[in-house]
Amino acid sequence: MAYHKTKIVELPRISDRVTFIYIEHSKINCVDGSVTVAEKRGIVRIPISMIGVLLLGPGTSISHQAMELMGNSGASVAWVGEYGIRHYAHGRSLSHTSRFMEIQAKLVSNSRSRLQVARKMYQMRFPSEDVSSLTMQQLRAKEGARIRKLYRKMSSEYGIKWNGRVYDPDNFEGGDLINKALSSANVALYGLAHCAIVAMGLVPGLGFIHVGHDLSFVYDVADLYKAETTIPIAFQVASEYESGDIAKQSRRKVRDAFVDGKLFARIVRDIQIVIGVSDSNVEHTIEVEPLSLWDNRDGNVKYGINYSNYKE
Repeated sequence: MAYHKTKIVELPRISDRVTFIYIEHSKINCVDGSVTVAEKRGIVRIPISMIGVLLLGPGTSISHQAMELMGNSGASVAWVGEYGIRHYAHGRSLSHTSRFMEIQAKLVSNSRSRLQVARKMYQMRFPSEDVSSLTMQQLRAKEGARIRKLYRKMSSEYGIKWNGRVYDPDNFEGGDLINKALSSANVALYGLAHCAIVAMGLVPGLGFIHVGHDLSFVYDVADLYKAETTIPIAFQVASEYESGDIAKQSRRKVRDAFVDGKLFARIVRDIQIVIGVSDSNVEHTIEVEPLSLWDNRDGNVKYGINYSNYKE
């Protein structure tokens, strides 16, 4: 059955959406304009226009019409591996403008502007200090000390033995309880950051601090919030659940912590701040701009015109 394609102006703002839903061993379809998830316990309908990102785990199959509906609704889709700790692919978001992407590319391509953006991102972690004159080496050392101190504090507070951050994506079960919890919680945060980035029309791979990975900017953004979200959550989960599916429990705790959408809105706002664009309404991040052709003398020119008869 055909469904009415919702106009962009009718969709909920990115900042107003629920953060993420993780699904595995299920079949996802589209029925009467709604996304349905069928699993052994029954069928559930999802208000997909209110979802930020749908994480699809192992054993999940999805219909073409369901993907079409999610794409039209602005929901981001990511295919992840077992325990949700591998990112395989993602679907296209609602953004149809390259405006922010061009700003990002310009900033990351110049060493001076790139350093300025990186300093802004570190400044958010040290709001009471001035880091505007620190080098990248000094900033990394300062951040490393902050995180080490936080791990020791969480270890003492929750009574969890801490032997350091050890993460092997090829051997999740080989890690200790707290590292499993951290890995699962962080991936949920990565999904949220990834959704905000692509929804704004930015490039996940163009990082200012991280480099060389197709999700470099995702890691840049996610690192801004780990100390207040996923790290405390992981230690809490590790202290409460000594057995069972630690990955599942971690995702649930993260979902509960993010459910009010305030972090989502904050991520969108912070990204705008670090790349130096106005802190305007989030709707501007999903506006549609006409496709044009670049011209080094006349600025952008119209697309879809045959210029074979153009003369100097």
